Amino acid sequence: MDMKLELVPIPVSDVDRAKAFYVEQIGFHADHDVQPGNGMRVVQLTPPGSACSIVIGTGMGEMSEMRPGTVKALHLVVADIHKAREALAGRGVKVGEVVDLGGIKYVHFSDPDGNSWALQEMPVHR
Repeated sequence: MDMKLELVPIPVSDVDRAKAFYVEQIGFHADHDVQPGNGMRVVQLTPPGSACSIVIGTGMGEMSEMRPGTVKALHLVVADIHKAREALAGRGVKVGEVVDLGGIKYVHFSDPDGNSWALQEMPVHR
């Protein structure tokens, strides 16, 4: 039985600000931004090249009860961490320095609410 992780909720305090950050600064694709009513807004964003998306919004029951900034250490795997870091920094993202942990490299950053992310570069597996 296949089980595919395809959507991760990210709690944010300001949907428009978070959407702008993820789309304009990080480079995620805006898949959906719908407001079906009753105060619900669903914004689905996908990192380039990823099969897994994130969802931000309002009025989405249990997800809306999560405190903004409480999701930590989500990983985005990249082929060239230096190039990815440079691209994010060039778009105004406050990114950390490259840390090499024995061949696996990381760069950390956070969204405006404090949800944290790591760019990760892993050695090629053969």
